Amino acid sequence: MMNSAVENNKKQNRRMIPLRFVLTPIAIILLAIISLIIFAILSPKPAKKPAIIKAPLVEVREIERQNVRFVISSQGSVMPRTQTNLVSEVSGQIISVNDKFNVGGFFNKGEVLLTIDDSSYQVSLLQAQSRLDAAKAALVEEQARKDQAEDEWQLTGKAVSDAPILALRLPQLQKAKADVKAAMADVADAELKLARTKITAPYDAIVKEKQVDIGQYVSMGSTLAKTFAVDYAEVRLPIKQRDVGFLNLPKINQSEGQLSKVEIFYQLSGTEHSWASHLTRYEGEVDSRSRVHYVIAQVDDPYGVLSSNERKELRIGTFVNANISGKELSDIVVIPRDALHGASKLYLVDADNKLHIQEINILRNDANYVYSRDSFSEGHRLVTTQMETPVEGMAVRVAGEQETLQKTGDTNSVTDAQGNDS
Repeated sequence: MMNSAVENNKKQNRRMIPLRFVLTPIAIILLAIISLIIFAILSPKPAKKPAIIKAPLVEVREIERQNVRFVISSQGSVMPRTQTNLVSEVSGQIISVNDKFNVGGFFNKGEVLLTIDDSSYQVSLLQAQSRLDAAKAALVEEQARKDQAEDEWQLTGKAVSDAPILALRLPQLQKAKADVKAAMADVADAELKLARTKITAPYDAIVKEKQVDIGQYVSMGSTLAKTFAVDYAEVRLPIKQRDVGFLNLPKINQSEGQLSKVEIFYQLSGTEHSWASHLTRYEGEVDSRSRVHYVIAQVDDPYGVLSSNERKELRIGTFVNANISGKELSDIVVIPRDALHGASKLYLVDADNKLHIQEINILRNDANYVYSRDSFSEGHRLVTTQMETPVEGMAVRVAGEQETLQKTGDTNSVTDAQGNDS
């Protein structure tokens, strides 16, 4: 029993921990917390600075009303004003061709392109001339017989006016005159066919297609070549319905008068080439599918062969751009497209640098500008800077003017505090 009592005593000694070992760590933690609180309370507070809010900085421009001549942009392909299929009016073998008779060859009006064998037509002309000489001789003979018949009738003592027409041989004389006319027509026809053996350029032309060559036999109606005129070319330009009202379109029956100027241009190897042109006619019809109108611009001497200028050739088939000079309107406000927000919204700044948002009516717009006839309050300027969150009446700073700061807090107390600190 004594042993068991000793063992119980040892177990109790192991379980009992001195209280100081427990309270000491707790006291240290509490002391640290209290010290941090005291330091936080006694530490000097940082001086308050006013929050500075800067108004958005924007660029502006004055709103000016001015006269504007509208320019309508379009595009199209260069076409010849006249294109012709040269057709043979006689039959025969081609005995000679001009050295320039090739695709791209240039011919002045009346210059010979090729010649058809004219031997048979020379013979026909001689035959017609011989028939004419015979008819003229017959006419002289019949005229003499008519004069003789009149003399014989006068021997009867009667007036010539009472003589029968057969007695005076008037029908025979009339027939002789008709034979002369018929013979002259045969000569003219033979000469015409002979002249047609030489195929000439009907105008200043360039050969587009060549379909025959020397030695080839052609019959009447055979196509010899295709040519197009080079005195001037035409460009068919589509005009949108909304742009028609800004153009001075020539009337259908207008032959002369003030014509709208057109600048024709295109890029080639990084260089822009341009030609002066003008509108010559309006086709007077609206395309039923695209709803566009078509006008025709004329470019004189597109190949530069009829004058001494050294400008670039404007070749047929070239796709070109065009700027058409339109009507001039007064009292128009020109607005850069970058200053337009949404479909028709502008940001304006008044004399106090307050922002105003205004919807406008757009008269017309193009790639760079918007045009309007709306009125704007006096002193308002147009904002050309993009703004993220514009609000009606908000203050803004204008670039180039003295910047203003909006401060929160009592600025007077801040000034006093700074004075006391000093």
